[in-house]
Amino acid sequence: MHHLWSFSVAKPAKVFIRLSLRLKSTGRRPSAPLGSRILTNPDDVFKHNMWDHVQWTEQEKENARQKAEENSCEQIPLMEQGTFATEASHYWDKFYETHQDKFFKDRKWLFLEFPELLPPVSKEEITNRYLDDHQEGNPHRTESRTDSETRHQHDEVSSNHHRTQETCQRAAVETNETLFPGRHASFRILEVGCGVGNSVFPILDSIKHADAFLYCCDFSPCAIQLVKEHPEYDDSMCHAFVHDICEEMASFPFPPQSLDVILAVFVLSSIHPDRIQGVVNRLSSYLKHGGIFLFRDYGRYDFSQLRFKKGRCLSENFYTRGDGTCVYFFSKDEVHDLFSKAGLEEIQNLEDRRLQVNRGKKVVMHRVWMQSKYRKLNLNPLSPS
Repeated sequence: MHHLWSFSVAKPAKVFIRLSLRLKSTGRRPSAPLGSRILTNPDDVFKHNMWDHVQWTEQEKENARQKAEENSCEQIPLMEQGTFATEASHYWDKFYETHQDKFFKDRKWLFLEFPELLPPVSKEEITNRYLDDHQEGNPHRTESRTDSETRHQHDEVSSNHHRTQETCQRAAVETNETLFPGRHASFRILEVGCGVGNSVFPILDSIKHADAFLYCCDFSPCAIQLVKEHPEYDDSMCHAFVHDICEEMASFPFPPQSLDVILAVFVLSSIHPDRIQGVVNRLSSYLKHGGIFLFRDYGRYDFSQLRFKKGRCLSENFYTRGDGTCVYFFSKDEVHDLFSKAGLEEIQNLEDRRLQVNRGKKVVMHRVWMQSKYRKLNLNPLSPS
């Protein structure tokens, strides 16, 4: 499961983009998807706060299944469950009123796992710097005039294809609606369930010199107000708005097929499982062809699921916390079905299993998160219809 990166002549730029971002953020730790700190000696478990790519034994899997079965055997009566759906925004609003912006930390890991959030210009700049350094540092690598001309012709065809496709995308957007915030940007991101901006402000910092625009929404008016009051909020490159993604008739401030990226981090799990598919279907309709849906959320048998007491379960793998907020725990197959049924193709669908350590109390906790990337099928405007 531990992925080893290797450089190749064929894909040096793509590899470098991911590596440069990871190495810059992780310091001494080598680069790998979902982390690279592997516990090989059980005696070392308390040397770090977190271990990556933890493999469960069959006994641990069975123990987790039994705990989930035990804490879900007593479910809250159906007649009492309606409140958790109808009052969901109230519960989250109260949560943010209480904790303000002090509960969650900024997600600085975003660009390690989701480099797709970076505008194309940012990627090109990093790529060009790497290619220049790579060629200068390798005297044995030379490029003939023929190679250069061939590469130039290929790049020109690829660039023309990209521009043609982008023109078609823009035309489709303009046909739907010409006036909307961020309409002049060539790269648009939507974060749903943005909370107080723990992803918003790292993203804004990364796109401030690019032709990009960020939309962010939450159904908590308190959370959106906190985002707008943040000193780094800039309405010239960001539009924050109150929105309930479960409301089928609620409109977004941008037209369909206008987004390059949708980000949902620990958001879909707060929705009743019967409504999640409809939410993903509606959100996907706002992606451009070739656009990416980025997802990270709770996985089945995560420590936080197993520690629920009896009487907090609403339905299978769906629970309510003491403050009234709810959480669902996904399986890998469920995630795949969820996005595939919305017409998206899988790029990545991973189960992120880690061992979280409280070194002070000498306690270890098995954490399970889902991390996925799905793309809206790309239409080739150059192919005959």
